[in-house]
Amino acid sequence: MSRKLFRSKSDAMIGGVCGGLGEYFGIDSTIVRLLFVAGIFLGGGAIFIYLIAMIIIPKEGEVR
Repeated sequence: MSRKLFRSKSDAMIGGVCGGLGEYFGIDSTIVRLLFVAGIFLGGGAIFIYLIAMIIIPKEGEVR
């Protein structure tokens, strides 16, 4: 069975990236959000990664 990575519609605060990553890896989305916040404070690169992920990862229910 292949898993697909999508931005979450139901567990979204900004773009659904953290919710989708949490579902994909089987972890709580809060942990993923905390990792992104830590990445922002530790150098700021997480902002660009999040924006790129919003562009690349399709929204749940979209077909690409």
